[in-house]
This record gives sequence, C-alpha cells and structure tokens, in this order.
Amino acid sequence: MTINENIFNLVRQIPIGKVTTYGAIAKSIGAKSSARHVGWALNSNQLSSELPAHRVVNRLGELTGKMHFPTPTYMRELLESEGVEFIEDRVNMKKHLWIPELNN
Repeated sequence: MTINENIFNLVRQIPIGKVTTYGAIAKSIGAKSSARHVGWALNSNQLSSELPAHRVVNRLGELTGKMHFPTPTYMRELLESEGVEFIEDRVNMKKHLWIPELNN
C-alpha cells in the first residue's frame, strides 16, 4: 500500500463530529514529519468527494484546506452540519480531536 493509500484509509476512518490533523495522520502512518504530504495527497486525490477531507485541520484547529473546497465557507459548513463546534475561527479541538493511533 502506498503512503497516499494509507492517508486515504485513515481519513475514511475519521468519525462524524470529529477532526484530526495533518500531523496526526502523518505520525500514524509512520511519516511523522510529513504533514505537508498529507495535505498534498488530499488535495491531489481524484476521489476527494468520497473522502471526508473536510475533517482534516491543522494542529491549531484552523481550516487551512478550505481553499480547496467549492466556497471559502464550505468546509466549516460541512463540519458544523456534523456537530463540530468552533471557537471563533478554530475547531474546538478539546472536544472534537480524534487521534488515529488511539482509535485504530
């Protein structure tokens, strides 16, 4: 299995109402310093509509991938529709963070 396939498999596992980070995914697949690669893989994925990529945020809970969605607010709208709460412009990470290595 390729690194990208591992990333996609993990992203598919993120529960509704939870988010994880690019770094947590990278660490979980054994590529701790490859958080950027996770972002690139999600952005390049041709099957992105099948992946809940909106559930991947940066370590601060910011929606740094929002520019890859149809509108600047779409990522947040999807998360809010799943019950994810925000504190200003950041996901409430204390409540919604899902760590892959603890949940697999």
